[in-house]
Amino acid sequence: MFPNSSNLGRPPFHPKYQQPNNFFKLPLNLSPTLSHQQIIDAQFNCQNVDLPRTLLSGNLSPVPTQSLSYGNGSPIRTSTSPVFRGRKRLSSEQNVPLDVKRQRFHSPHHESTVANQTVPLPDERRYSAPGSVTPPLLHSYYVPDLVRSVPPFREAPFSEPREITLPVAKDELSQQVLNVFQVCQQRTCDLKKKELCRAQLQREIQLIFPQSRLFLVGSSLNGFGTRSSDGDLCLVVKEEPVNQKTEARYILSLVQKHFCTRLCYIERPQLIPAKVPIVKFRDKVSCVEFDLNVNNIVGIRNTFLLRTYAYLESRVRPLVLVVKKWASHHEINDASRGTLNSYSLVLMVLHYLQTLPEPILPSLQKNYPESFSSSMQLHLVHQAPHTIPPYLSKNGSALGDLLLGFLKYYATEFDWNNKMISVREAKALPRPDGVEWRNKFICVEEPFDGTNTARAVHEKQKFDMIKDEFLKSWHRLKNKRDLNSILPLRAAMQNR
Repeated sequence: MFPNSSNLGRPPFHPKYQQPNNFFKLPLNLSPTLSHQQIIDAQFNCQNVDLPRTLLSGNLSPVPTQSLSYGNGSPIRTSTSPVFRGRKRLSSEQNVPLDVKRQRFHSPHHESTVANQTVPLPDERRYSAPGSVTPPLLHSYYVPDLVRSVPPFREAPFSEPREITLPVAKDELSQQVLNVFQVCQQRTCDLKKKELCRAQLQREIQLIFPQSRLFLVGSSLNGFGTRSSDGDLCLVVKEEPVNQKTEARYILSLVQKHFCTRLCYIERPQLIPAKVPIVKFRDKVSCVEFDLNVNNIVGIRNTFLLRTYAYLESRVRPLVLVVKKWASHHEINDASRGTLNSYSLVLMVLHYLQTLPEPILPSLQKNYPESFSSSMQLHLVHQAPHTIPPYLSKNGSALGDLLLGFLKYYATEFDWNNKMISVREAKALPRPDGVEWRNKFICVEEPFDGTNTARAVHEKQKFDMIKDEFLKSWHRLKNKRDLNSILPLRAAMQNR
């Protein structure tokens, strides 16, 4: 549907390099535990991440502090640890097993060591050795084979998806919606900054977990981001599911330690032990706040599902962005405070557009099950958006009328007590009788794993506040037909 969208936030596996035991095949019957050797390797790599860089350079002498450029070219200081001369061991490595094998630290594939990279960095900014230098075979202790951990692949230049034509505003309210969208939508340069950081961090994390992949997910990539949107990252470290309470926290603790001790361009890395634990940090180069999780595979899948909806019909993105701005202004867009997260708000808008008498959106999962299967291997997920043709709806409603109808639907029509919002089925379904749904005031089905994305709304007071905002805003907008009556435009556009 839009060319080159496959380049965004995905690992670039060319078919000729796909192996039979593909890393991204996710069996459901395997034990979700790291092996003892994987834990040892990760710990060792975390403590010795500077060793591979020095060996790759062909210099076995102690290496002084170096500077490198990242992102916009600003210098970043990185320190490297002293390494052994010749074959002499470091004192901290006395316990390494004696049966360590020789390793070659230079490979004919050294030019393509970066996975999932859509904005290639200049050669001098990479960690691989210059092409003219071929270090000899060395006796060494366990160091991951950084060069061969990623199949060689030359990524196409970064590009945004083809922009679909925005709808024509036929009235003042619709024009206001369009104005907010055009000022606040995420720009190509914003996405490039996040992608540069993702590519750099993936190289760093692969020093600890050589076979890992780092995905850009969430609003930054799904088409519904604003200029101020944070970046969401998903680190995939192994084939099988990860225990979020134990394994994910341990993996993130190693990542946080690496960020703290080795990466001076990462600010305030903090491990948040939530249900899905994350490391929060700020990138000084891009000035973007990031949240990094481990193996939250459903987040990768729903990113590309929402991305397809975003570009399926020209009215979807402006309507979603204004709804998110409206919800933030009225303080009902913060899951940490018991209200709706942005993902639930997006699903609510999509559901509304699916359930109109003349739908504006279909159910993509019903119409194209092969493109949005929950069993599809991750390295293929990115292909879905550009294989789906634009949806031609007979509904010609203006943006202003759709915004008004959205508020009315959830203020007066939707049955909160008995129904569940389902984008997967494109209709309201009876509430399931499960733990996930009991004592929850708002039920929004996650399209892939069937969980409740609005489970944070578990207090009646917060639920009543959310319903009240829908009702009051609907009455104000219906009477005044002015977006300023429910969302101060100047403040909304300044806080992009």
